[in-house]
Amino acid sequence: MAEPTPTPAPASVDAAPAPAGRRRPGRRAAVLAGVLAVALVAALVLAAFLWRSTDAWQGHSAAWEGKARDHAEQVAGLEVELEGTRTDLAVTRDQLATATARITELADEKAQLGDEQVVAEQYLDYQRRVSEAAGGVATALGHCTAAQSQLIGYLGNRDAYDPADLDRFAGDVQALCDEANEANTRLQQELAQ
Repeated sequence: MAEPTPTPAPASVDAAPAPAGRRRPGRRAAVLAGVLAVALVAALVLAAFLWRSTDAWQGHSAAWEGKARDHAEQVAGLEVELEGTRTDLAVTRDQLATATARITELADEKAQLGDEQVVAEQYLDYQRRVSEAAGGVATALGHCTAAQSQLIGYLGNRDAYDPADLDRFAGDVQALCDEANEANTRLQQELAQ
């Protein structure tokens, strides 16, 4: 006896199989949503990276700008100090010329008043002391201005030198200028006698 074959149930319109070669609309939306989610995450990661890079760059920029201002102020201060030292040197040279003229006048006056030998010895002694003091001032001021000019040149190209070496050299320059001031004080004391 042959078995009866079941008859298929009538298919509903909603459950009809999709025609071959067409995808379901729900699957396409899911794939598109996945792609958009990956793109959104990538965009957020990129935005965070760019934000951090910008913040870091702004921090570095501000630091370099501050250093540049500090160096400019230091160079300006040294240039003012150098100009003051040059002025002091010119004044000292004028004082030396005045002192030499005064020495000559004093020697003439003393020669007229008394023993020419004693006056000549006093004149020579005084001239020797003043000349030594004035020579010391001129030499010390010359060293000071030369060293300050050299320091300004180094500070103009600060990145090419070790900061510790620059600080040490600036201290040496200050010591030279202090010596010049002391020599000038000694000259003033000699001139006051």
